[in-house]
Amino acid sequence: MFNLIKRKLSTLSADFEYYVARWKHSRNLPALEGRDRNILKALKKDGVYVTTLADLGLNSSSELLKAAYQQLSQMENLNNDHLDEKLPQISTVTGLPEFYAWAMEKRLLNLIENYIGLPIAFHGVHLRKDFPSKHQFGTLLWHGDSEDRRIIKIFIYLNDVEEKTGPFEYIPRSLTSLFSWNYIRLFYKLWKSGYRGIDDEEVKTVIPKSAWKSCPGPAGTVLIVDAKNTLHHGTVRTEERLTLFFCYTANPPEKPELCTQYWDDTYPRAELRQQVENSR
Repeated sequence: MFNLIKRKLSTLSADFEYYVARWKHSRNLPALEGRDRNILKALKKDGVYVTTLADLGLNSSSELLKAAYQQLSQMENLNNDHLDEKLPQISTVTGLPEFYAWAMEKRLLNLIENYIGLPIAFHGVHLRKDFPSKHQFGTLLWHGDSEDRRIIKIFIYLNDVEEKTGPFEYIPRSLTSLFSWNYIRLFYKLWKSGYRGIDDEEVKTVIPKSAWKSCPGPAGTVLIVDAKNTLHHGTVRTEERLTLFFCYTANPPEKPELCTQYWDDTYPRAELRQQVENSR
């Protein structure tokens, strides 16, 4: 009992320090262009903003796409047809300059810092291939990510994504405002699952399917997401989906141990493969 009280007090103290730090940093936030203020407004309202690489207009986008398709062509073909649950195939591409350059575009960093409200850290980027599935498991279940109190993840579609390809889907934060009855019910269900995720049928008992927001789009579609506070998932698909996942948090994040996967050896690292190929 004493240890439980001690942990609760520690959490409350850390949260208080976090909000004080955000308040202090608010006067130092970088200025935004008008178009980026609109993105920030959408993120604050619903937790997600959908655009395209062309409309976002970052200078390094063409080099990013070229590098992404080159890396996709070098990914190993997995023999997983016999598996009922096919885990995504992930390659860490953080160490390649084209991906890092796009992730560190100043306009993008300014936008993310304004949303997170603190100095930020870019952790890395995954190139990801999601396979067909007949039922929900893993990230196909509804969930929120855990690296920090606010997390910005940017997903870029590398192929055309429609219903059969399993688009990203989310519940607008305006429907699950903090401490609302919907919020309490949904996050109680998540807690009961051990934060592994909840399926469509459980979510329907709280938020009707008509209120869910699906995000299909052509190759080059960009989703900017608060992955912590916006309940989301990938949907069941019959065809592969190809994406890039970028991850940003406050610096330092609440749970730094969950951020190492974007640069360590959890997944194959593309720059190591390139070094081997160049040495031949």
